Formats: sequence, structure tokens, C-alpha cells
Amino acid sequence: MTYQEVNTFVESLGFPCAYYQFEKGTAVPPPFICWLMEGDNDLQADDINYSRIRPLAIEFYTDVKDFAGETRIENALNAAGMPYSKDEIYLDSERMHETIYTTEVVINA
Repeated sequence: MTYQEVNTFVESLGFPCAYYQFEKGTAVPPPFICWLMEGDNDLQADDINYSRIRPLAIEFYTDVKDFAGETRIENALNAAGMPYSKDEIYLDSERMHETIYTTEVVINA
């Protein structure tokens, strides 16, 4: 995948989304997604980073538990062949549910 393809995939989930966070003054009400790639898990061979592997976190924010939204995201990840782990927390200060899907993508360019 390219970075643009990752962005297109996240946008295809059908929720408002932003990389890392929405810009000041552009926040939207839940449900929405913030996604990010932090660090790397590159495959190294022959003294080079042979394959660029990036952890991808898709953070799904809702004001009430949204099983249908989670199912939509999980079905899209499965259809794309992207195995994932899932975690969720309740953000007391924001009064929101956060469901985090973590996977990895191989970046081609």
C-alpha cells in the first residue's frame, strides 16, 4: 500500500476522519475516526530496511457504544486482508467511547 491508499481505505469506512487529530476549529461530533502511523516495524535484511512496515491505529470515537460501526470497520479490515487487534476504553473527560484497531501495513512508496 501507499500512504495515499491507507488514507483512501480509512476514508472508505464512511465516518469523518483525520490523521492524528482534527485541525483546531474543524472538529466534528461523534462518531468519527482519527488514524495514525507511529514508528515502524521494518523488516531489515542485507544491512538495509528491506520492507517498510508501519503500525496503523484506527481510533473510532463514539458518544454511545456503536456495535454497527465497529462491525463495519471490522468487515472492511477483514475484506482488505488486514489482521487487527482491538481494544476499547471509555474517556471520562470526553464522555466518549474509543475503540482502537491496530494493524500493520507494508508501505510500497
